[in-house]
Amino acid sequence: MPDERDVTPPADRADRAEPVGEPVVRADPAVTGEWADRAVEFDPDDTESVALAAETVAAFADNEVGATDNVYMLRGAAACAALVRAEGSYKSAAEQAGGDASVAFIRKWARVHDLPQSIRRHVARGEIAPTAAKHIARVSGEARFALAWAVLDADLTVREVRQLASSVNEGASVEDALREQGTEPGRVAVSLPPDAYRELRRRASLENVDPGAVVTDALSEYFDDE
Repeated sequence: MPDERDVTPPADRADRAEPVGEPVVRADPAVTGEWADRAVEFDPDDTESVALAAETVAAFADNEVGATDNVYMLRGAAACAALVRAEGSYKSAAEQAGGDASVAFIRKWARVHDLPQSIRRHVARGEIAPTAAKHIARVSGEARFALAWAVLDADLTVREVRQLASSVNEGASVEDALREQGTEPGRVAVSLPPDAYRELRRRASLENVDPGAVVTDALSEYFDDE
């Protein structure tokens, strides 16, 4: 089996595709810099690794691993997920970790670890707060991506993400919830080279459409080719 840290998944699904506990994001120097060499893998099938995961979860719950450090937060989330997998339930995982590690605490952070790689990379970079990631992880499917990208493009606060996640879980579509909150889904600002910008505007004018329509067609063709 190839090392999944060295390949790009064919699709970034709404749930994690890589093995539980493997530091795919944390071990990438392009994302975490010097911390990449210190990335810890938690193997739920290895006794010593599970013991390390329990220690890490306990320290994480006791706020001893650096509450403001995004990479440490992802390590704690990975430890939670691996411990749950090893123990078979959130309750058993909490008992194994001890201390302040409650069932609710472990469940929340294990879900963060299950977020797709494209979202976790922004958490590691500090562009999505881990506390916001906890609320993104409360929703499922494509709504996870919609909320994550809205954090980046609309500078949503953690409180706003929490309210949006609650609205989605109560039955609202993520698009309606975003609009109700004041954010237009799908809106992103891009900077183009002058030549590309001029050509985009020229073609949009000739075709009597908004520049966004030209960009949408070009991206659809690009994604189809992939």
